[in-house]
Amino acid sequence: MTTMTGISIKRKPDPITLSDEAAAKVTNLLAQEGNDALALRVAVRPGGCSGYSYEMFFDSETADDDIVREFGNVKVVVDAASAELLSGSSLEYSDGLQGAGFHISNPNASRTCGCGSSFS
Repeated sequence: MTTMTGISIKRKPDPITLSDEAAAKVTNLLAQEGNDALALRVAVRPGGCSGYSYEMFFDSETADDDIVREFGNVKVVVDAASAELLSGSSLEYSDGLQGAGFHISNPNASRTCGCGSSFS
């Protein structure tokens, strides 16, 4: 909680955090885009084989109710509805031979599908 001249401002919790590896990979991808105004938007949408699916894309716009956090040089934007479903999640990145790519670990998911991109 932050206080400013006697006014208490409660900061919303981070809906998602980035591992160092994920932040480094996103930084690299953003550099390739060549647009300093871009942020990584992480969202949850209805659909997928388990009920919800994750979306990640670069976005240059933010809404008033978006939650914006910075991890190193990476600005991450999450809409308010997705933030509730992502609360406590982490975005990981691995570069190994098996399972290379981004993966979201979500403690709120009661089940996930085999592809790992949808949950309920």
